Amino acid sequence: MALAAKLQLRQSQSLVMTPQLMQSIRLLQFTHTELEHFIDDEIERNPLLERAEPQDDAAGDPSQKIEVEPQAAAADGDWFENETQWSAEAISDKLDTSLENLFPDDPGTSERLGPDLTAQWKSASGSGANSSSEGIDAGDMAAAAITLRDHVGEQVALAFVDPAARLIAADLADGLDETGYLRGDLAEIAARLGTDAAAVRKVLAVCQTFEPAGLFARDLAECLSLQLAVRDRLDPAMKALVANLELLARRDFHALKRICGVDEEDLLDMLAEIRALDPRPGMAFSGGASDAIVADVEVRAANDGSWTVELNAETLPRVLVDHIYFAQVSPQAKNQAEKDFLAECLQNANWLTRSLDQRAKTILKVASEIVRQQDAFLVHGVRQLKPLNLRTVADAIGMHESTVSRVTANKYMLTPRGVFELRYFFTASIAASGGGDAHSSESVRDRIKQLIDEEKPVDVLSDDAIVDMLRESGVDIARRTVAKYREGMNIPSSVQRRREKRALASAGR
Repeated sequence: MALAAKLQLRQSQSLVMTPQLMQSIRLLQFTHTELEHFIDDEIERNPLLERAEPQDDAAGDPSQKIEVEPQAAAADGDWFENETQWSAEAISDKLDTSLENLFPDDPGTSERLGPDLTAQWKSASGSGANSSSEGIDAGDMAAAAITLRDHVGEQVALAFVDPAARLIAADLADGLDETGYLRGDLAEIAARLGTDAAAVRKVLAVCQTFEPAGLFARDLAECLSLQLAVRDRLDPAMKALVANLELLARRDFHALKRICGVDEEDLLDMLAEIRALDPRPGMAFSGGASDAIVADVEVRAANDGSWTVELNAETLPRVLVDHIYFAQVSPQAKNQAEKDFLAECLQNANWLTRSLDQRAKTILKVASEIVRQQDAFLVHGVRQLKPLNLRTVADAIGMHESTVSRVTANKYMLTPRGVFELRYFFTASIAASGGGDAHSSESVRDRIKQLIDEEKPVDVLSDDAIVDMLRESGVDIARRTVAKYREGMNIPSSVQRRREKRALASAGR
């Protein structure tokens, strides 16, 4: 058979991602702050776009609100209680001394506490009972906050008279991170400033006396030592304790008692003093503006037992297309380039308004389905949180799974139980031992935490015991899963908990 070249015509269909379609997809992923920045840039580029004045009745727009009929909610649920931060009373009641959990007020622990429940900051110039006719600018109030750099700079000016020492101190202050720790290397600082390391150490010693105590520390042990020295509590036993924080993290109290030369009662008193210290003294000062969490969707209970799901009016950007201005300037276009520019501006402006409207409707549709699926959680709490995945929601509302994934990214829902990220409601499924309905991983975590909280010092539960108790309550779970969930909640092993509880019991606390 001879080979020959020839031309063939074929027809085929394909989906082409236009730039505007790609931009519309990006809009779904934007947070409220990112969306505002994007719109500001578009308004700056496009003369036909302008922001609309806020409408008092915007929240009542039927297109931004959906009534959700509840599913049959399971009974016997408790109100969901968010994990509270430590208080002075909690220190004497409970001992938890891992390095990650030694200072629970530390903002670094927010990753394991789930969504931040920070209240939304509202401008005093807005509508409300507390607004005044003078229109106080909240931005001006926030700008008056003293930063760590300002606070340290004032003390540097008062502490050093010699210009060379003041220069070294200023360089050390520039090396502080937001927590107040000095991250620079003293030898490198000395070489950069053309001085010797002894002079830098001498200036550093003065800087480490600044308020609040603990600033300019180079590690956690030094930070704690500086604070204890100010309190005149840095005795040999306390020095030994601070020098062995790794043993403290492992709860090796026997080794600590031997190294420090104290009994159990004195050791517990020392641990209480350590807990009262601030491991991040620099965090007391404003490091700049931070964005508070603003709920994109609000859920409220209706009088008929259903749920009202509506978009937060404050997160809805209102953009208008100025057709009047277009009609005025388009006849004055002098050449084809100007006409093309105006036509493109009009096209982009119309696209943006349509995309924003579609984005709002999509978020509302996804959120309403989540509320319908997780009605039992809203009524009874985390124990009734159902297993849920993106495909279930996507199939229910007739959208693609990737669309639901984009909508739920970095979006928050205000419910009667607090503020939650939309993705919080999507949890893995754990089978039921009796063949009943599956359990969500989040509800199982809550059960594990409750079992451990209720255990007695003489009967500390092992992971195997927790597995048996969960299976008796209808949860089919493996031991390694229990261990993974326990470690994820920063709960020590049964051996460490038993050692800790015995120490507390022997001290009579």
